[in-house]
Amino acid sequence: MRQPSAPRFNAPAARRLRAALGMGPEHVAYGMRASYGLPYVTPDLVIAWERGAVAPGHAELTALAGVLWCSPGELLGRPRTLGEHRIARAVAPEDVARAVGMDVRSYLRMEESGRWRGNERQSAALAQVLGLALPDLVTVTGREATLAGLLHSAVTTRWRAYVRPVRKLVPLDPDVLEGALQELHEDYQGHMAATLSWGGGGRSASESGREFLDRIVENFWTAVEKRTA
Repeated sequence: MRQPSAPRFNAPAARRLRAALGMGPEHVAYGMRASYGLPYVTPDLVIAWERGAVAPGHAELTALAGVLWCSPGELLGRPRTLGEHRIARAVAPEDVARAVGMDVRSYLRMEESGRWRGNERQSAALAQVLGLALPDLVTVTGREATLAGLLHSAVTTRWRAYVRPVRKLVPLDPDVLEGALQELHEDYQGHMAATLSWGGGGRSASESGREFLDRIVENFWTAVEKRTA
């Protein structure tokens, strides 16, 4: 079965961590050859990783993290997919499958397809084993697009009608959720009022409203965070 793609490699972080340890590329290459059985790793390859010319694969990333005394997650950009979150936390697929109560082949098929099919109990177990915050859980379980659609309707129509549908996707405290939806609705309506007013806003206000809708999920999590901090 094809392995999931790794998250974006953070080349500056790799270079910074190596320098902090007082190591040269040749030391990193030697450590990866001697301790991790990767005989093809050369100083030139390490330099290519650090320049962003190429990115290390799964085994190389794990070995590089070991040599640099860091976690794989410190060498990666922000993970987005289920596979990326697992790799960033250096958790084996067998361990995730065991935690969520499914066979490893079924779990890996979900990683490969990018479609999580677990039930609510399995989703909760997934969040625990991978240390997923609620926004990340919504993303990796494929619910972000549905959430965006509901939020779009909530801010452009009557937000109260969407409290229950949104809560089915996002298990938040009702008061927190209602406050966030009301804030989003008022912010968006403020953009539209500026568009329609005589003084102004005109086109710029209209574009601002479209930008607000384009970032509706991000704006939602910001509003939620303000009420849970």
